[in-house]
Amino acid sequence: MTDYAVINPATGETLATYDTFTDAQIDDAVARAHAAASVWGRTPVAERAAVIRRIAEGHRARRDEFAEIIVREMGKPLAAAAGEVDFAADIIEFYADNIDAITADQPLDIAGDGTAVIRRAPLGALFGIMPWNFPAYQVARFAAPNLAVGNTIILKHAPQCPESAALLEEIYRDAGLPDGGYVNVYATNEQSADIIADPRVQGVSVTGSERAGAAVAEVAGRNLKKVALELGGSDPFILLSTDDLDATVQAAVDARLDNNGQSCNGAKRFIIVDGLYDAFVEKFVAALAAVQATDPMQDDTVLGPLSSLAAAERLQQQIDTAVAQGATLLTGGTRDGAFFAPTVLADVTSDMDVYREELFGPAAVVYRVADEQAAVELANDTSFGLGSYVFTTDAEQAERVANGIEAGMVYVNVVLADSPELPFGGVKRSGTSRELGLLAADEFVNKKLIRVA
Repeated sequence: MTDYAVINPATGETLATYDTFTDAQIDDAVARAHAAASVWGRTPVAERAAVIRRIAEGHRARRDEFAEIIVREMGKPLAAAAGEVDFAADIIEFYADNIDAITADQPLDIAGDGTAVIRRAPLGALFGIMPWNFPAYQVARFAAPNLAVGNTIILKHAPQCPESAALLEEIYRDAGLPDGGYVNVYATNEQSADIIADPRVQGVSVTGSERAGAAVAEVAGRNLKKVALELGGSDPFILLSTDDLDATVQAAVDARLDNNGQSCNGAKRFIIVDGLYDAFVEKFVAALAAVQATDPMQDDTVLGPLSSLAAAERLQQQIDTAVAQGATLLTGGTRDGAFFAPTVLADVTSDMDVYREELFGPAAVVYRVADEQAAVELANDTSFGLGSYVFTTDAEQAERVANGIEAGMVYVNVVLADSPELPFGGVKRSGTSRELGLLAADEFVNKKLIRVA
């Protein structure tokens, strides 16, 4: 079987295929990760930190090679792919730097004599199911904190990222993890369900679609396994006031085109107060229309293709349906193979399909609202709750809106500001957990109480 393949979305050419693992290979991977957990979990913290730091160094040493693989697999512009590898290395290094804080005992004030502490202990082998849109970054934010606390990793990457998967296994292995500390598996969905159910596996994390998250959570629930879900988003970008409209428009463009428009926490719904709507939309549409989707291997490319022809066809269908249902197409709406023109829809109403959908590509919806209250109500009228962006010159208004938005993250007057120390995650149908920051290291640990009289 060759379900895993590198298909260059810019050309449609199949560059490499990889055989799916046999059941025996899957069992061997699980056995190795389970055996390594007893070794890695007892490895002194300083030694674990040194290995994790070498993993970061391995990313930096193979940066250019990794970036080119990412471009071939999913079409990310080359400069952005290199930046992703850099960011992955920064994330991994963060957990090496902060491993003492992550693993330290937490003393408790108690009623009565004696002492009590919370001691964080690893759970064992974990299973990670990763998506294609950030082949390096997504893995780093799952694997690094869990290796820091002493867990081991079984990693199933997206079927279109097998070359990234193989390179990552090399980087982790070469850093000095025990055999089985990090193992890559080319697994089918059925084999993945078997891995989740295996008693040697203590938890599962998935980053992907709502459908994938629900399927994984169902299997995990039946087997009483801890599950972490990082799913989709339809993040609002709320503009209430600004003293620099051009800069705000550029921030909106950057937030929508990042990763070719394929970021779960990318701004997708642009909610503009009435007094700024016309001027914002005029500039926003012009700025997006000026961007051409071009060869992702060029250093100056801003927008490459979508991850696959199927992804572009799916987005085309969403846009066509929206227009058929009465939305106004302000620019774009066309594609050439997997290359999709930047697109803006207006006059979208709640009875249209696109009002409830996530647009995963360079397509935006603009909304006019009367005031702050209407903006928050529209922002919250979605099943998603991942990130959000608020632009205002009023600090008190920013605080009110941030408190009112139903999302895991609120960024005020800034976009593309993710950082290793900042937790990432959502609410509602966007997920159940947190990655990045110190909170990520608490997802898969035994917070053991030790009470001494």
